[in-house]
Amino acid sequence: MNSKRPKVSVIVPIYKTEATLQRTIDSLLAQSLGDFEAILVDDGTPDGAGAIADRAAAADPRFRVIHQENRGAAEARRAGHHAASGEYRMHLDSDDSLTADALQVMCDFAEQQDIDMVF
Repeated sequence: MNSKRPKVSVIVPIYKTEATLQRTIDSLLAQSLGDFEAILVDDGTPDGAGAIADRAAAADPRFRVIHQENRGAAEARRAGHHAASGEYRMHLDSDDSLTADALQVMCDFAEQQDIDMVF
């Protein structure tokens, strides 16, 4: 990862989402705002989702993986939050996907309105 602080940190807890995780990753790769980091937190998933996350991190330096024992979604999000360095942070479930302009729209709105949070 370069030393520049990313605009957005996207935190993705992973547990038993082998069937959907690649779609989630693909939606991040398709973002019009490329200035992000994706922190994929493998919360001890017993399926192949952890390996999918590892492949994403090997292919794109914006992706990082944290592997931990299963402690639940809240603890996985907390681990991702502690690892995040972005100006903004977003939580994305590993069975969800984003429209290609989602990060850009959220950042633009936050900056235009001079606000710290967008829901």
